[in-house]
This record gives sequence, C-alpha cells and structure tokens, in this order.
Amino acid sequence: MAGSRLERFGTVFTRVRDLMRSGVIKPSEKPIWYDVYEAFPPKRDPLHVKPHTRPSTKKQETVPEIFYREDEARAKFYEHYGTGPRPFDLSKSSFVSTCQRFVDKYTELQSRSELDGSALFEETGKALLSEGIVLRRRGAPPVSAESRDPLLELKLTEMLAEQQSLSADSEETTHSTHTP
Repeated sequence: MAGSRLERFGTVFTRVRDLMRSGVIKPSEKPIWYDVYEAFPPKRDPLHVKPHTRPSTKKQETVPEIFYREDEARAKFYEHYGTGPRPFDLSKSSFVSTCQRFVDKYTELQSRSELDGSALFEETGKALLSEGIVLRRRGAPPVSAESRDPLLELKLTEMLAEQQSLSADSEETTHSTHTP
C-alpha cells in the first residue's frame, strides 16, 4: 500500500493524483487540500532524501565528567562504611539513605566549621551517632559482648523478666475469667 513506502517514492500529492487517475479514489472523495496544492505547487518538490553519513568521518563526542562537591564525601562514605546491612527502600518517595543523611550533615558541618577533610568526616560520623544513626565501618567486627556496658545488660535482663511476669499474670487473669 502507499503508506508502506514511507514517502520515499514520490510525494503524497503524486500518490493521491495517481490513485485518482486509476479510479481507486473517486473525484468526489479527493482531499480538500488537493485543489490548492494543484493550483499553487511548491517551487521544489518535497522529496525524501536519505542522509549519507560515513562512520569513519564522524567524530566521537566526549562527555565531560561531572563532579559535585558532595561526591567526594559520598565516595569516602562508601569506602569507609559501605552500603550498609539493608537494601535501599525505593518504594517510599520520602526515603533518604544513610549516605545521603551523611552527606547532608557533612555539608552542614562544613559550612559551619573550619575543620579539614578527615576531621570533618569523623565529626560528621559523631554527629550522626548523636542523632541515633549508627554507622558500622566496613570490615569491622560487630560489637562484642565484653565491650557492652554491664549495667545496660542488667537493666535489659530486668526489663525482660518484668515483661514475662506481666504477660504470665495477664494470661492467668484471662484464664480465670473464662473458666466457669
């Protein structure tokens, strides 16, 4: 059909003209633009010309490398801390990765203080720790039981025992109320 040629052979006008001559298109069904185009044809016929390009003459375009100020802090973060124990949760639109929180805090501290790179990096880690974000160094062993605070462990043990006794008491009261 005429549409399959993609206008490589002839123009739309010449194809419609030829279809009218052969009787496929009746004179009563001709397009409204046909008479105008026939009365005022363009000075040059619009032809489809395939561009000729040689692959050897085409120059390779180099894309310049783009680095932002925070990229250095981000690279150093991933070098020291890695990606973390959990995968990124990209299903939430408000998700902010630990690395991004680190970079935000890093730039905030950088604008407020006059520390150099490594000291600023350490201060950022401490600031995040004070906010409750624990950063674990890459390849570092997990915290051992001996290094934990024994007082904290005692309190946790007492809290667990208290919870168990409360749950046992609540089971006894529910059991006694349901028994006739």
